[in-house]
Amino acid sequence: MKKYILVFNAGSSSLKYKLFEKNKRELSFVVEGTTDNHGKALSNIKKLVTTSISSLIDGKFIASLSDIIAVGHRVVHGGEMFKEPTAIDATVLKKLEKLNELAPLHNPINCSVIEACLQLIPNAKQVAVFDTAFHNTLPEHAYLYALPYEWYTKFGIRRYGFHGTSHEYVYSLARKKLGAKKTKKVVTCHLGNGCSIAAILNGKVIDTSMGFTPLEGVPMGTRSGNIDPGIIFHLERHGMNLDKIEGILLNKSGLRGLSQFSSDVRDLRKATNNKKDSNYARASRALNTYCYAITKYIGSYATILGGLDTVIFTGGIGENADYLRKQITDGLKPFKPFTTLAIHTNEELLIAEKTLTLL
Repeated sequence: MKKYILVFNAGSSSLKYKLFEKNKRELSFVVEGTTDNHGKALSNIKKLVTTSISSLIDGKFIASLSDIIAVGHRVVHGGEMFKEPTAIDATVLKKLEKLNELAPLHNPINCSVIEACLQLIPNAKQVAVFDTAFHNTLPEHAYLYALPYEWYTKFGIRRYGFHGTSHEYVYSLARKKLGAKKTKKVVTCHLGNGCSIAAILNGKVIDTSMGFTPLEGVPMGTRSGNIDPGIIFHLERHGMNLDKIEGILLNKSGLRGLSQFSSDVRDLRKATNNKKDSNYARASRALNTYCYAITKYIGSYATILGGLDTVIFTGGIGENADYLRKQITDGLKPFKPFTTLAIHTNEELLIAEKTLTLL
């Protein structure tokens, strides 16, 4: 009987899955799929998981559910409680649910997928792999905020970092390709709808742009990234409630907020290619602000790394928008020559490998 590892990567608007066949200690890719969430995340998760699993049987990729020996789950936030891939049971799931408030757009969905899999594939081992885990090497001076220290000890308020699975995957590929000498001082840039930058020294993350939540850092598709926190109090004093402010910072800011018409860089690129386009000025403003922030982060990380060997771009924007990569790296000319790579990330493969290792 063939044995398979199924991986779920649940986002806020879709459920991505990949199936890998276990052959001795190795994994062979079999099939992938994406099921749309249509904004009905929590109420629709079990149905989406059922549809995904059924497609594997209907497509004859697996004979039965008993062929699936393990399910690996991407979980966005592990807090300080989970720093390594972890086998999941009902007790662990309850602990994970307590972290939902730290990543409200993602963790509740991640937990719902896990709960559905525990019910639908009870004989398979369930394993959580955390986006925050790769950033656990952050030194204290990098993860602490200049806030009352008891906020850290009592509420766990600190920088955690995200997209760790993606950063780890592309860094490991770069190290294999370039060797240890050219990957001592590396900055990885995961640029998609969500964006994060990481400074990696000799394989260990020493700083990263996202913080307590995935809202901090550079501007993103719809998220603001860094702002003066005083803005929130100013808006609240002018009658805007906190829920509305949070919604705008998460869903109506970033590239969408700056351009006032789109969060998709393809739309912005089209507008900037034609000066007569009515959106030309707004699109240019959005992309210039975006690239400036990323260049500034890379430059600051090059300083704390003591130099710059390699800059890696990944994610939908990082991999495909070569004109943005050029604009970003053109601002790094004061640094010595460095290698630039664009690498397609494969979080699901790394999750499957970590799941297999845990097994």
